Amino acid sequence: MMNFCTLFDSYYLDKGIALYRSLEAVTEDFTLYIFCFDERAYEILNDLGLNHAVMIREKDIRTPALLEKKKERSKAEYCWTCTPIIIQYVLDRYPVRDCIYLDSDLYFYNNPAVLYDEITSSEADAAIVEHRFKDTDYGRRLEERNGRFCVEFNYFKNTENGRKILSWWRDKCMDWCFDQPEPERMGDQKYLNQFPKLFTGVHILEHLGGGVAPWNLERYTLVKCEGNDILMQEGKGEVFPLVFYHFQNIRYMPGRRVNIKSQTKSKNLKYAIYIPYLKEIEEIRKELIEDFGMSYSEKGIVRSSNPVIGFLQEHFAAFKLQSLSDVICLDRLDRYQV
Repeated sequence: MMNFCTLFDSYYLDKGIALYRSLEAVTEDFTLYIFCFDERAYEILNDLGLNHAVMIREKDIRTPALLEKKKERSKAEYCWTCTPIIIQYVLDRYPVRDCIYLDSDLYFYNNPAVLYDEITSSEADAAIVEHRFKDTDYGRRLEERNGRFCVEFNYFKNTENGRKILSWWRDKCMDWCFDQPEPERMGDQKYLNQFPKLFTGVHILEHLGGGVAPWNLERYTLVKCEGNDILMQEGKGEVFPLVFYHFQNIRYMPGRRVNIKSQTKSKNLKYAIYIPYLKEIEEIRKELIEDFGMSYSEKGIVRSSNPVIGFLQEHFAAFKLQSLSDVICLDRLDRYQV
């Protein structure tokens, strides 16, 4: 049994439901512990009757110290602060041998058991995933800013060493967790650089199908696409199945358009991954609007507690284009062919 946890509020409900349904489509051998960061998300998810999910309210993890952090951090920064806390909550409260944190904007194309088996066969107490930035000046700058590893699919075993690593990360995030790059820290993420240096039992995921994302997509080419069966290749090297994709940084624009910010020029590759996902998100949004009265705006995502940076993120980030083919019209999704 694979045990996962994630967190989101009603603003991210469409993505969170897509994550759950993608898991359910590829395996029945899992439980997803969903930490609902507002009451509306908790109520809607319970009404949906998700057979493999356990819903937990955000107030259940609150402590006086955490509430103080919530006052001084943006919503995104507070969620980052809570990442190791929710993993620890699952390990403390439920009879599990391990738990994997998932970002709520992940989507699974194949059974994650292939990743889980790699981790458990290594006898690791913790596992982390590299960003796999391209080996260029730009890629090296991205790694310097964001760290070598990504908070997206993070494994912790319910052992003394696993808990030691997790507690160290939790304490660091409680102390400082802001959308501000510094030499040794950036949000909750750059702390992961220290895991292999400070602790034993840390496994770095090897399977290339886990951790594909906008920031490394240009490294790969599309080999085959038949529904959710997507094969990719890095250069002339290994051909591998896509296990999950991290749909980070999609930005909604006026006129029913989105900037997917894929960072690849390959239309075939980006459309094979993004168009089915956008269709599913649209179907979920329609369901949430019709059945639960949800509404959606085109406001951007504010990550930073710095008011100037937050304003730019909310109002201008969606219009930063690297490729015109990254702009997708939601009313004409069927025209985008692989």
